[in-house]
Amino acid sequence: MTPKPDAVLWADPQRETAFHAWLQTLVSAQGLRPDSLRPASADASFRRYLRIDTEAGDSRIVMDAPPERENCRPFVQVAQLMHEAGLLVPDILAWDEAQGFMLLSDLGQQTMMEQIEPQNPAANHARYLQALDTLLAWQLASRPGVLPPYDDALLRRELQLFPDWYLQQHKGITPEGAMVQTLQKTFDSIVAHNLAAPQVYVHRDFMPRNLMIPGPAAKPGRTPQQQLGVLDFQDAVYGPVTYDIASLMRDAFLSWEEDFVIDITVRYWEKARKAGLLDFEDWHSDFGAFYRAVEWMGLQRHLKVAGIFARLTLRDGKPKYLADAPRFIGYIRATAHRYRELGPFLRLIDEVEGLQAASGYAFGRV
Repeated sequence: MTPKPDAVLWADPQRETAFHAWLQTLVSAQGLRPDSLRPASADASFRRYLRIDTEAGDSRIVMDAPPERENCRPFVQVAQLMHEAGLLVPDILAWDEAQGFMLLSDLGQQTMMEQIEPQNPAANHARYLQALDTLLAWQLASRPGVLPPYDDALLRRELQLFPDWYLQQHKGITPEGAMVQTLQKTFDSIVAHNLAAPQVYVHRDFMPRNLMIPGPAAKPGRTPQQQLGVLDFQDAVYGPVTYDIASLMRDAFLSWEEDFVIDITVRYWEKARKAGLLDFEDWHSDFGAFYRAVEWMGLQRHLKVAGIFARLTLRDGKPKYLADAPRFIGYIRATAHRYRELGPFLRLIDEVEGLQAASGYAFGRV
């Protein structure tokens, strides 16, 4: 028998049994309707989300996060930090930590991404300004020593995903000789630029797919026009103030012309400097200096994500992600074109992508 399109499928019968036993304990207290359970969304990790209706006519979200694969403690910690900062995040209504099941309030069914008009940048201006307000509220709540540091080791681990997964596993190129030296020198420059930046709370995937247009029941007393909801925040760290604005305007799944990117980024810069977040070197008075720092931060993210998308496809069987890799190669090349010290790295990328004849790198095959 073919399952219904909205059927919830389980690879592990024991986990399915455990889930339904857990859910049954919440039916009365939360007013749930188990017969309405259906898929809501999945992300790039091993967790998934289900939606369930209530007798009152609204809905809840269930997180299914196998504990051997996913640690929910960071989600709980960051949700509390964001709530304290005044952000709209899901309320945690029930949590079985041992089994990795969580019941959450439902912020709505439409993401900011689904409202965007890619061919009409001006039509999206108000939503992006809302996103900036949300981001600034999060950054202004920052305190050191609360979240893991976005330090030298983490920046380099993320950068290493590019040679390990994009070059070696996806392209079949084993870096050696001059290529290794170019990658090392480039990574050293990227890390040095980014570690110099002021430190704040960093969402680490702040983009329209993770920002929600909240439904009327998301929070009493708030309207959809007042605040965007925030999701997928469990990987938050304490790191460069440039990261989340780079993530927002150099999207994994959507590309803007640079005039729109600059328009929104300069509005962030104006708000952030007034809030005292950019009291570093000449950032508070020179937008160009700040924008260059955002580009260097974006370069680190683009290299990381290209590696992650290759890994998601080749290791985790999620091919849709690698289809967006050319977007990141485009971001990488655009940034590398601007900076003389990245000239050798640009040549490396062009040769890897077949955009010019190889002239100095020996491509060892896997």
